[in-house]
Amino acid sequence: MLRIHFTDVDLARTRLASAPDPLSEIAASLHRFQSRRGRWAFAGWYRTTRQQLREKGLERVLRSVLLPLYPRAAYYPDFLTPVGAVDGLDVGLESILATPPQRVMAEMAILDRTVGAPAWAGQLAGLEARKEFVGVLRAYYEVVVAPHKEQVLARIEAERAARCRGFLDGGVEGMLSGLGPMLRWRAPVLEVAYPRQADDRDLHLNGRGLTLVPSYFNWGEPVAFADPGLPPVVWYSLLHEPEVRSVADSAPEQSLTNVLGRARAVALRAASAGATTGEIARAAGVSASAASRHATALRDAGLVTTVRNGPTVLHTLTPTGAAVLRAAMRTAEDDVKGTVA
Repeated sequence: MLRIHFTDVDLARTRLASAPDPLSEIAASLHRFQSRRGRWAFAGWYRTTRQQLREKGLERVLRSVLLPLYPRAAYYPDFLTPVGAVDGLDVGLESILATPPQRVMAEMAILDRTVGAPAWAGQLAGLEARKEFVGVLRAYYEVVVAPHKEQVLARIEAERAARCRGFLDGGVEGMLSGLGPMLRWRAPVLEVAYPRQADDRDLHLNGRGLTLVPSYFNWGEPVAFADPGLPPVVWYSLLHEPEVRSVADSAPEQSLTNVLGRARAVALRAASAGATTGEIARAAGVSASAASRHATALRDAGLVTTVRNGPTVLHTLTPTGAAVLRAAMRTAEDDVKGTVA
């Protein structure tokens, strides 16, 4: 277990990343190839991705270069997932290129002691080898992660809306309390579940604050830097409650479709966690203008309310809308119980 110790200053400096971290998604997606845990949740992605990797001639690189550097174990090198990557793939890759050779060698030595490093790993201390490696990462990202970018972004935006709701209800501590079973807030400590083979450790933020990064491809234990001197970051899974998510994602839409139509049923569910017009559009698979019309219809019916923040509008449920959605969920659950019985 990792225990992260907060002060009042740290609570004030804790934030939720505003966008997916492409390099952490690369790392997490590589872990999906190394485990059957949660395979069902990524089944479609897994099938199409393996085919695309074969067609692009990247299977050998996957086996011989990437998987050995990103083992699904207690450790892989910190420099492979720089904190700056939350600002985009190019920024993250530049950070890898800018890593001092001494740090590369030190972290490869830790990898070797922990699970064993490939014989060529030390070559990455050289800039030319790292440039070649960065090219491999970019090619892998374009095949494995980029085609699913809209889905990843929609899930992370929904997670941010849910965490913001926790913040409105209980401040930063309210946000931390809703992160799921793998992260447990026991003021003033955030307990983070770690792989079983990892030793328990304590991380004192000492006024630096914490950056929380939701990860689409992460499954199970959250991830943090091994080096306590690096900026404190925790990458955590969006899929920590699959059973609840499966009911909430699909059943209410089905029971409301006959009344509202599919797109408006999807929009009503999306608004339950707070959703922008763009999020509704992505969730329903419609244009932004169509999503705006659906949101307007729901607002005119008294089911959602809309708040403008600069150029963005956030749609949330009214008490009436929440009651309608809860009733639909109860109906869906009753149907499931009846089927099982």
